[in-house]
Amino acid sequence: MHRYFVTGLASRDAWVHARKEAPATLPQIIKSLGYNRLILQIGRGMVVPEPFSTESFTLDVYRYKDSLKEDLQKADLVISHAGAGSCLETLEKGKPIVVVINEKLMNNHQLELAKQLHKEGTLPGLLQSMDLSTLKCYPPGQPEKFSAFLDKVVGLQK
Repeated sequence: MHRYFVTGLASRDAWVHARKEAPATLPQIIKSLGYNRLILQIGRGMVVPEPFSTESFTLDVYRYKDSLKEDLQKADLVISHAGAGSCLETLEKGKPIVVVINEKLMNNHQLELAKQLHKEGTLPGLLQSMDLSTLKCYPPGQPEKFSAFLDKVVGLQK
C-alpha cells in the first residue's frame, strides 16, 4: 500500500492551496500518481474533508495526535508546510516531501528554505509532474559537531 501523509498545515487550509496547481482534487492527483491512501493531519483547519474508503483508495483525516512519528515512518510521500522542522524531520527519515509555502510568515522564510532544498535536489518540483527517482537523500545530522563547537565557545572544552 502506498501512503501519502499530509501534515504541518494546522494553521491554514493548505488543502485548498495545494489544489491551486491543478483543477483536479488532491485525492485524484495522488491516486493518479499511484498512491492508494491519503492521511491528512488538518490541525485547526477550517476545511474538513470527509474521510472515505473505496476498493482502490482511502482518505483518513484527523486533527492532532501526540506524535506524528508513526505516520512519517509509514508514509511513502509527505506533503507539509515548508517549516524547517517539518522539512528536516521528514528528510532525515529518508522520506520525499512536497511543500506548501505559507508566504505570510516571517518575511517568507519558508520560500527561501524550499528554494534551497529544491536547488540541492531534496525537494521535487510540481506535484503532478514530480519524479521521485531524481531526488537526492538528505544527509543525516551531526549534532555532536554542534555540541563540541558550543562547548568550545562557552569554554567547557579547549
